[in-house]
Amino acid sequence: MGCFTFIKVMMILFNLAIFLSGGTLLGVGIWVRVDGESFVNIFGALSSSILQVVNVGYLFIVIGAILLVVGFLGCYGAQKESKCLLMMFFSVVLIIFIAEVAAAVLALVFTGLAETLLTGLVTPLLKEKYGQDKTFTDIWNITMTKVHCCGLNNYTDFNNSYFYRTHDSYPMQCCDMQDPCNDTLAAETKVEGCFKEILKEIRTNAGVAGGVAAGIAAVEIASMAVSMYLYCRLDEK
Repeated sequence: MGCFTFIKVMMILFNLAIFLSGGTLLGVGIWVRVDGESFVNIFGALSSSILQVVNVGYLFIVIGAILLVVGFLGCYGAQKESKCLLMMFFSVVLIIFIAEVAAAVLALVFTGLAETLLTGLVTPLLKEKYGQDKTFTDIWNITMTKVHCCGLNNYTDFNNSYFYRTHDSYPMQCCDMQDPCNDTLAAETKVEGCFKEILKEIRTNAGVAGGVAAGIAAVEIASMAVSMYLYCRLDEK
């Protein structure tokens, strides 16, 4: 019984930490949505991260909400010794684990498909929001300047965009900071897209990324094993 109690307490504390982390990320995500400009000013140095390719606010809100649910199910389920909540915790973590494995396979094996999917999601946003939405524009300007890239794929992502129609040129980053950045100059400078540059950075740091991914996977597997252990032991009580 002593082992069961110890594991139960560890399960509660571990998932309490997850719950609090989720609440923090959710709060940051809401802050980004409400006051994104101040967030960019404070954390602009992080713009080389892949997180800047997507909407950081929505990403944090989604991840925070998932962590809140997982933390609540694990913590409350262990505290109340609820088989239903423990099974739900196990199921949610298993779904997340499977999704991560699928995403890793997609990223490693089907990079071209991943680029196509991102192009379909991000390029329309660039055409619509860049130059019009200040927060979105600031994030991309910082990213393109720091990473030395242009758009998601290349300068053609800005064709027929709000920015091009308004300024009759591409962002300066597409021409090595030369202005005006027209079609000819952009084609000559051949500045790579941010997706390719970030992918190069990820491949350069593949060891670190793999270690982090392996650590996360180990924690998830351990969490599922502990929840199933508690679930099975409840029948013996």
